[in-house]
Amino acid sequence: MASYADVLQYLSSLDYPAEKDDVVREAEREGAPPDVLKALRALPPVDYANGNEVARSARTDTAPEVGRSQRAAQAREPHTRVSQHLRGI
Repeated sequence: MASYADVLQYLSSLDYPAEKDDVVREAEREGAPPDVLKALRALPPVDYANGNEVARSARTDTAPEVGRSQRAAQAREPHTRVSQHLRGI
């Protein structure tokens, strides 16, 4: 999955506001990898004011430093809706 920074890297020379098609075309021109292009092609068809708006709208990995095994462990834990520091009270 593409990261937030990956998306921004391939859109650095794009002029905004830009439509979805312009965003995808620019990423292709810049040689973006398939995971970045996939995320950009899934964008809603609206005008984007800047790169941050594009990256927020794209399905990106918001925490690339968290590994798959850690994500799986977090998904298995029950969500109690209580902050960790309050669970023992």
